[in-house]
Amino acid sequence: MRKRLILVLLTLLYCFFGQAQENTISEIVIQGNKKTKTSALLKLSSIKKGATLDSLLIEEDIKRLKRLPSIAHAYYQVHQKEEGYQVVYGVEENFTIIPSANLYTTNDDEFAFRLGLYEFNLLGRNITLGGLYQYDIYSSYGINLRAPFLFSKKFGLALNYSNLTTEEPVFLENGTADYKYNNTSYELLGLYQFNFQNRIELGVNYFNEDYEYKRGVTAEGIPQDFDVNKLLFKLIYEYDNLDYDYQYVSGFKSTFNAQYVISTQNVLPDFIIWWNDFLYHARIGKKGNWASRLRLGLASNDDSPFAPFAVDNNLNIRGVGNTIDRGTGVIVLNTEYRHTLYEKDWFVLQSNMFIDGGSWRNPGGDFGDFGDSQNFRLYPGVGLRFIHKRIFNATFRIDYGYGVTEDATNGFVFGIGQYF
Repeated sequence: MRKRLILVLLTLLYCFFGQAQENTISEIVIQGNKKTKTSALLKLSSIKKGATLDSLLIEEDIKRLKRLPSIAHAYYQVHQKEEGYQVVYGVEENFTIIPSANLYTTNDDEFAFRLGLYEFNLLGRNITLGGLYQYDIYSSYGINLRAPFLFSKKFGLALNYSNLTTEEPVFLENGTADYKYNNTSYELLGLYQFNFQNRIELGVNYFNEDYEYKRGVTAEGIPQDFDVNKLLFKLIYEYDNLDYDYQYVSGFKSTFNAQYVISTQNVLPDFIIWWNDFLYHARIGKKGNWASRLRLGLASNDDSPFAPFAVDNNLNIRGVGNTIDRGTGVIVLNTEYRHTLYEKDWFVLQSNMFIDGGSWRNPGGDFGDFGDSQNFRLYPGVGLRFIHKRIFNATFRIDYGYGVTEDATNGFVFGIGQYF
């Protein structure tokens, strides 16, 4: 009886360990990568050699790979071997040394552009390094370094320097004044990913603001020239559940950005500002993609002409012009339908129909300002997208927005990458 019991136990143990052996990952293979380091891709994988095969983790890895700037597309295969399972991750790489360009005009003959050159896969490790030049009446430039996986799969950092000079309208009760505005900033950010969908950025920005009066009305108590140093503490929290299939995107993403700005002088007050972008993308049939962005934001409600939220072509309302108004609160909805007109091999031509609408709270005003017709802008429009499927962010866009609200303008907005 005892011998029979021992035999049964041994049989059960054999079956158990035999099954465990069969479900074990014996090998992980990366194929298709030429520039991207295999070690850099394995570093991001949730599955490990010797662990139990888990299809959910594999699907998560594929989504993560497709989000990388170095990867255009990714897929997987699982092969059963005598010693366990071989998991193969196949990737199609992007070309990642990319120029960037933004250009816009309005019917007021405004003209401005921003040009840049970025490497999104430096050293084959998905490190971004690049710089930009901007002309908007004055010349500006900036340099950016971002290494999200520098220390581990979850922990990295970013360094940014910028010297931006623009002509900024300042809206006073008796009219508008134009200032030459310069912002020189140095920023350090720590980047941390809690898991596949949630990440955070924490950092500090030391910057100098220089305002120089050029023309227009003046008002008592509003300085014409001042130079002030400031310290900015930044928090960004992001939930990202977007899934990419070349030019098509589906899913939901939320990005919360909060900043606390301390001024070294009393010329401008300290203030808090936050905003949240909610993005929703949905596939419509085989060739359609509906995309929407809702931005909600508030700042300290100081009665100052230098309010932080701007109404601007390149930020929120296509066709509206260059910084035509400011506020201490913002509600903006951008929604558009993208449809693939032509696709062959690497090239895609998309049409785009959009509606951009938003409203702002006046400096020192109340929430009723959001319903004021003078603060509301509505700009429908159409556009085209020229897309290279195997070059990262290689979407050249051209949009024409036509205002239908009070004192509206219209104009073209050009750029690299989707508008949002």
